[in-house]
Amino acid sequence: MTDDRIEPPRTAGERETLRAYLDFHRATLAMKTEGLGDEELRRQSMPPSTLSLLGLVRHMAEVERVWFRKTINGEDLPLVWSDEGDYQVAYDASRSTGAEAFDAWRREVEHARRIEAEAESLDVRGFQARWGEEVTLRMVMLHLIHEYARHNGHADLLREGIDGTVGA
Repeated sequence: MTDDRIEPPRTAGERETLRAYLDFHRATLAMKTEGLGDEELRRQSMPPSTLSLLGLVRHMAEVERVWFRKTINGEDLPLVWSDEGDYQVAYDASRSTGAEAFDAWRREVEHARRIEAEAESLDVRGFQARWGEEVTLRMVMLHLIHEYARHNGHADLLREGIDGTVGA
């Protein structure tokens, strides 16, 4: 694994720090999946779990889309992997290739970066339909950092099970 992640700054302002930590965790997911083929990406953890690296990438594409495009930007669009709004479909790694999943994830990350960069402040609000309430861009960025950190822990264990690679 090549670790070319950029360390978040130690003394930056709030927005720069949030942006840097989110990008650090995005880069961590990419690093944990680096160099693997579709079969390795589809390898599941242990029964009864069907969790796989490919499923995690698909899930994070959905997470990026829902929180930035739908919640903050107010876009009326379906989920990436399900027209019916079934969030769990993303974990089904049999439904796409690694290239398709990474393309979707990278597109959603770019949309998210654009939305965040164009927002006037971290106090910009959007409506989170699942919770039925407004949330700020600040909360969304913190939520995504949390979501990536949790799933990157899963990714670390999955990668170790595939080829023994561990670290960062």
